[in-house]
Amino acid sequence: MVNGKPTLALLPGLLNDEALWQHQIAPLSEKAQPWVADFTSQDSIAAMAAGVLEAMPERFALCGLSMGGYVAFEIMRQAPERVERLALLDTQARQDPPEIRQRRKDMMQLAEKGEFKGVTQRLLPQLVHPDRVEAPEVGGVVLAMAERVGKAAFLHQQTAILGRIDSLPTLAQIACPTLVLCGENDLLTPPDRHLEMAAGIADARLVKLPDCGHLPPLERPQNTTAALLQWLQQS
Repeated sequence: MVNGKPTLALLPGLLNDEALWQHQIAPLSEKAQPWVADFTSQDSIAAMAAGVLEAMPERFALCGLSMGGYVAFEIMRQAPERVERLALLDTQARQDPPEIRQRRKDMMQLAEKGEFKGVTQRLLPQLVHPDRVEAPEVGGVVLAMAERVGKAAFLHQQTAILGRIDSLPTLAQIACPTLVLCGENDLLTPPDRHLEMAAGIADARLVKLPDCGHLPPLERPQNTTAALLQWLQQS
């Protein structure tokens, strides 16, 4: 807690960096001290979680999107007493089915062959609502983030995601105020995965944003910020 404000750990997803949260950081700073994790060097979810815990004060608020949500679940296993509130954005508790695991491995093979640009172009229509693929403030930001994060980090992150454990059995152990938020048109982690998480966590509030894909902080920035501000002030 700094100046009476809780520290807020913002955990990005695959091929995302601080730009994912560019619309949230300033308004959230009125109620919290935002901090954005860097997941470019670790190749396991456990290592990512340990890095966040090392950087955080004794108590903090935790918000993870997609891969960041997987890390958030691991933090809740490692040190639940340190998390005062939890936000899970466009993520899932369950493991990937075999076809998705194979798709990840195929993309890793493409990247290892030097076709990293092709991987990001293939991902984009899965990440954002079709209306925003060509929008510089959404699709353009996603491609720029992927380029900055780069191939080596992409391979580390996919390795970490493939190695994650199933968080469904531990949902009932989460005891802090929890926001579960998703885009209604999310193709990667569909709304039913969020219904599942919200049903499994005792003190969870579910928010679904219309005309929105996998990246609400960029696609629906005002709605996402409003939901996070309400969550930060939830008792």
